[in-house]
Amino acid sequence: MTMHRREALASSLAAAAALAAPRALAQSKKDTVTLAMVLEPPGLDPTTAPAAAIGEIVHYNVLEGLTKINVDGKVTPLLAESWSMDPDGKSYTFRLRRGVKYQDGEPFDSSAVKFSFERAKAPNSTNKAKKAVFDNISSIAAPDAHTVILTLNNADGNFLFRMGENTAVILHPKSADSTATRPVGTGPYRFEDWKKGTSVTLVKWDGFRDAKAIRIKRITFRFINDPAAAVAALLAGDVDGMPRFNAPEAVKRFQADKRFTVEIGSTAGKGIMAINNKRKPFDDVRVRRALAHAIDRKAFIDGVLDGLAKPIGSHFAPTDAGYIDLTGMYPYDPEKSKALLKEAGAATPLNVTLTLPPPQYARKGGEVVAAMLAKVGVIAKLENVEWAQWLGGAFKGNFDLTIINHVEPLDYMQYANPSYYWGYDSKAFRDLASRHAAATDPKERARLFADIQRMIATDCVNVFIFNPSQVCVAKKGLKGLWASSPIFANDISAVSWQ
Repeated sequence: MTMHRREALASSLAAAAALAAPRALAQSKKDTVTLAMVLEPPGLDPTTAPAAAIGEIVHYNVLEGLTKINVDGKVTPLLAESWSMDPDGKSYTFRLRRGVKYQDGEPFDSSAVKFSFERAKAPNSTNKAKKAVFDNISSIAAPDAHTVILTLNNADGNFLFRMGENTAVILHPKSADSTATRPVGTGPYRFEDWKKGTSVTLVKWDGFRDAKAIRIKRITFRFINDPAAAVAALLAGDVDGMPRFNAPEAVKRFQADKRFTVEIGSTAGKGIMAINNKRKPFDDVRVRRALAHAIDRKAFIDGVLDGLAKPIGSHFAPTDAGYIDLTGMYPYDPEKSKALLKEAGAATPLNVTLTLPPPQYARKGGEVVAAMLAKVGVIAKLENVEWAQWLGGAFKGNFDLTIINHVEPLDYMQYANPSYYWGYDSKAFRDLASRHAAATDPKERARLFADIQRMIATDCVNVFIFNPSQVCVAKKGLKGLWASSPIFANDISAVSWQ
């Protein structure tokens, strides 16, 4: 961390501490909660946009799917009360909950499920899980109002997990089109207000099937992407907690403060320096490998994340099924990096643009990465962009290099999509992914999972840097916030003041 950043954070901490000192921490009413989150979502429909911030607000709170992924990663029933699977793993029969309604009074039944999945499968669908999940569904049958039968082209051992991700929430035909601005779901909270640039507020829905169990009546999500401002808001009592705390250098400060609880858990995140594989000279694997050898993962994790992460060597998190450690494939080796650039005929200094979205791991990490790249003759111009700009630019393939944390679990199938923003086009990988999808023997699936990770790493599609820990900071007495993120969600139904 540069000295001016440390000094700025120190002064912010001091100012916030002074602000909070004369009075006790402001205590929200026992039935309201204000949480801070880093990014403001571009909309509130998780089925049409890729931003993880959407799920942080609406998933499990407003919108629900057939299954639920819990904080421990286990899959349990949600809108489906039970299910069965055919022996070949290609057909699932879901029995739906009865008596469930949407917040506008419309009934939830098998026709809503059929509509939602056909919408996700449609040729014009922008659902980010389309290729991996919905294109694999060959038929959707609704023999009665409370039964849905999904038949797959290829068996998918992760299918029930996929049905619990926010891309698989069940929308109603009458309200689906307005979900991005006014989501209507079957969950315990209904959408109340979105103050653009500031916050989204949800309120308890009294028509929820288990409304008596919901303790929090109003939840406000405030957008604070500046780490020092997040620290100040917590210390001043302006927010009650931050489940994904973004100032790792301030963790010890909160651990020492008896007014707060700090929990450190795991995530499915893969922090990477994504590379545009379609642009020269990055279309040469030797150049991509040179970039990988130029990055010191440990220095990045220590300097940017205060050690609160694990190094990774492919697009899998240590918590993912089938994970293997490939961090030894590209050890930090500036001389090897220079030699590979020379071998590839990439003239140095090589001028590139490094695009950085708002999170601290990107903005602060970009400075660290640029300094590492400079040592091997790669001069990175830092381009700071807002989240909407990143989604409209880098995520559409308009970039050289960018730093981003991919938080979706088991999202390796993006490497089978040549139109995905990093532009990796490998028939060999697509064939390997298809063999894995069709495999039913657990040992064979594990072997193919290892092969998938090795191929992504061998082709050095991106530079794989870190799997972040999750830090959850909250006022003492606020219980039930997720301290780990198998998916990006905030299940407020489990939250209460004690």
